[in-house]
Amino acid sequence: MKLGAFSISLSVKDINVSKEFYENLGFKVFAGEIEKNYLIMKNEDSLIGLFQGMFENNILTFNPGWDTDANKLKTFDDVREIQRELKEKGTKLESEADESTTGPGSVVILDPDGNTILIDQHV
Repeated sequence: MKLGAFSISLSVKDINVSKEFYENLGFKVFAGEIEKNYLIMKNEDSLIGLFQGMFENNILTFNPGWDTDANKLKTFDDVREIQRELKEKGTKLESEADESTTGPGSVVILDPDGNTILIDQHV
């Protein structure tokens, strides 16, 4: 199972303070809009999403079809293929991608400790 690029999506209290903190660790703004309360920050192949007021807890995020520079991969496991495999293995899905579609879609699962994992395909 190929899950694609990995990042952590952090629920932050003050996006400006968090931006400065992660810049001090060597991260640079890669994508997003601070005016809309979200930024994606990058340090080499490490990605951190900063999200103010969008969700309650931190989320482990995987992006099938993307590399760590958000370039489309030539081959990748579609989110619906990943979803089918997870179902076959008995994994409970919190939300599912529409099996009748192609392209963008997402699946949400929880790990045994209640941590949210988002498999979010943009291509």
